[in-house]
Amino acid sequence: MVPTPLVTIAMPCLNEERFIEGCLASVREQTYSAERIEILVADGGSTDATRAILGRVAEQDARIRVIDNPDRIQAAGLNRILEEAKGDVFVRMDVHCEYASDYVEKCVSVLERTGADNVGGAPRSRGETPFQRAVCAALRSPLGAGGAPQWNPDNEGFVHSVPFGTLRRDYLRSLGGFDPRAVTNEDAELNQRVIARGGRVYLSPEIVFSYYPRASFSGLARQYFRYGYGRARTLVKHRGLLNPRPALPFLAVLTALASATVLRGSGVATGLAVAYAFVSLIEACRVGHKEGLRVTLLTWLVFPTMLIAHGTGFGAGLLRYGLAPDW
Repeated sequence: MVPTPLVTIAMPCLNEERFIEGCLASVREQTYSAERIEILVADGGSTDATRAILGRVAEQDARIRVIDNPDRIQAAGLNRILEEAKGDVFVRMDVHCEYASDYVEKCVSVLERTGADNVGGAPRSRGETPFQRAVCAALRSPLGAGGAPQWNPDNEGFVHSVPFGTLRRDYLRSLGGFDPRAVTNEDAELNQRVIARGGRVYLSPEIVFSYYPRASFSGLARQYFRYGYGRARTLVKHRGLLNPRPALPFLAVLTALASATVLRGSGVATGLAVAYAFVSLIEACRVGHKEGLRVTLLTWLVFPTMLIAHGTGFGAGLLRYGLAPDW
């Protein structure tokens, strides 16, 4: 009988007092053999109650161990976990999520069944407030998720990237782990190296987890600016992307700026703005109408927030890393 692989669950965190206990509860309730799991949490120096909560929960569950991450960046924390990981399989988890009870079991089985080098599932977005429900609605649309297959929980097959991911520990170490300077986009950057090396990434609907989006326009804008910034870093570092999709918001913002300056007075910029507003309103009605008028209108406003923040972040990242690479 083939022994059940030992699994390392890797969780970086920083100031996550709102989410850490609920997340750990879903991790501790996994159907995978309890004695074959270790849970390593890399804390980046939390200043809220996160560390106290971790200490209390660790007293209840000897599988949980907290590792200091003085670099504070998630990728650096993941590498510190990788250094100490004893598991044959490395399952990366995010604190802003809750996981199905068979999440780890499915990750391991899909990894073994497909022969892929990295496997994962698409997030099921969950919202507690009208704004969060609007973000969830936007992520069901190509205008919000950009048509990326890894955001559709019904998709299955080999893809360019998956959120978080599950890899064999030794394979991940052979890749050099995560890019320790990748402030965001560390998953996609890692997957780009996997594919460049001839590896394969697999998306499975069997791997189920829920994701809680940002709760305000400002938080969402900061998040998507960082996403764009990180994507640009990956493009400059690897001199290309596996898919042009992440660059489209930047091209849209660039087109809008060019129309507003070069073609000023021609009405082109106004026409483009009106066309986008009309298309995004129709799309907001399509994906948000079941949530009511308020959520639908919020969804309409979420679309340009994501687009502009990601596009400007991408442009800022191109400038920053084009002039001064940090790798």
